[in-house]
Amino acid sequence: MKKTQIGKSDLQVSAIGLGCMSLGTDERKAQEIIEVALEEGINYFDTADLYDFGENEKIIGQSLKNVREDVIIATKAGNRWNDRKDGWSWDPSKHYIKEAVKQSLKRLQTDYIDLYQLHGGTIDDPIDETIEAFEELKAEGYIRYYGISSIRPNVIREYIQKSNIISVMMQYSMLDRRPEEESLSLLNNHNISVVTRGSVAKGLLSNKFAEKISDNGFLDYHKEELQNLLPLLKENLASSRPLEEVALQYNLAHPAVASVVTGASSVQQVRANAQAVRSQPLSSKEIDFIQKVTKANRYNAHR
Repeated sequence: MKKTQIGKSDLQVSAIGLGCMSLGTDERKAQEIIEVALEEGINYFDTADLYDFGENEKIIGQSLKNVREDVIIATKAGNRWNDRKDGWSWDPSKHYIKEAVKQSLKRLQTDYIDLYQLHGGTIDDPIDETIEAFEELKAEGYIRYYGISSIRPNVIREYIQKSNIISVMMQYSMLDRRPEEESLSLLNNHNISVVTRGSVAKGLLSNKFAEKISDNGFLDYHKEELQNLLPLLKENLASSRPLEEVALQYNLAHPAVASVVTGASSVQQVRANAQAVRSQPLSSKEIDFIQKVTKANRYNAHR
């Protein structure tokens, strides 16, 4: 499994990471999936304190404690559950982040977090205070590095200018090319890596696309557009391999992208995803075709 350095850090992450949100709360099943991920050479595991009220972090910690030095654990903070556990509020304050990390460390059964990420963010946040929290946690040894999980161009620019983030997690796919316009090259020029999510666009960029198309379409694609576009992509790019492979390879083709984080609810899915990133990279001709037939979407808000 190919590994890539994240930003200016010394973290070497596998080309595909396991997005742990979809593991569920069945500890035995989750551990099976994690063990297969390790077998496939995946060393990057992405979770968040929000997932299953912290139970996800507990499962990750228990499953990885015997290989802790060999893996990279990324988690996130900033969303706090209310007392009824039926909703959450946004809190990027220094006080909350410094308290949240202690709880994550306890659940993860570890002394440090490799990559601690802000789980969202708006331009109205106390950004300087948030950065101060991360810098202090790094100096205190609780975290090795920090990043943000955001698709908002105005927030990303602020963190580029003011912080020492090593990564930005963002949604990116052939159907959601919004990061290409202003984020990917900007981050690459500042040696900040991108970790992508949503690469198969809710299953639309898979061989099961016909059953995934809904009346609501996807982003700025209408249902009819998807019904025309997806068979075209399959016919021209994936006649001899799954469309999922093409989707993941499209993300990895950009030099800013260090790893593609994908969820998995079964062992078979982990193996298929790992095979996809080990498959043949896209040619420049294939990339040109994708960019010709898909939309160069644009962020209209948060600019």
